[in-house]
Amino acid sequence: MKRSKKRDRLVTGIAIICFLGVWAVMVLTASAAPVDLRDFDHQGKKIYDAHAATPQPYMSADSGDRNLATYYGRRQYPGSPPIIPHEVDQTFDGDESNCLSCHAKGGYSQEFDKFVPVTPHPENTLCYQCHAKVTTKEKFVETDWKSIRPPRLGRSFLGSSPPPIPHALQLRENCIACHTGSGAVVEIRVDHSARGNCRQCHVPAVQTTPVQEFVRKP
Repeated sequence: MKRSKKRDRLVTGIAIICFLGVWAVMVLTASAAPVDLRDFDHQGKKIYDAHAATPQPYMSADSGDRNLATYYGRRQYPGSPPIIPHEVDQTFDGDESNCLSCHAKGGYSQEFDKFVPVTPHPENTLCYQCHAKVTTKEKFVETDWKSIRPPRLGRSFLGSSPPPIPHALQLRENCIACHTGSGAVVEIRVDHSARGNCRQCHVPAVQTTPVQEFVRKP
């Protein structure tokens, strides 16, 4: 009986020491690298930072003549980078960060007589890697390419439930860049951007259906 009690005490003591060791490591790790609880998923912290950095006049600005037809007309397919729809001054060449002078926070442009859309990914400064100025509308090779269908809006499970996010989140983590302010077209504009955590109610449910099967010509 005495040996059994000693063994139990020894096992209990070792267990307590292990627990205290693990607890100490967790405390030290947490204090050394604090976690921002706002960065919950898919760089969700961008929503909060963008909301704080975007001027109020832009948040309440009208998108003017922009609509979904214009939005998709500047893209090869839904989700692709839009073309640059205006002339680019030669002084911008070699320093693409100049694009952010207008597209980082938005604002009214006297030259174009409208508000400038905000980019959802200002940390990516190699703008010309994805966005290009169209120099010709002629095709180099004839093709039967057909784009995928634009995602259907709405699709709420119930009449009063929040609609799902019909597109991928990569490079589009900042919801307010497209859904609030001058960058928002009427069809996708929201009136509750101040709630901040969009993905608390809206979840991604991507659906892409081809218009028709694409067959590459030999």
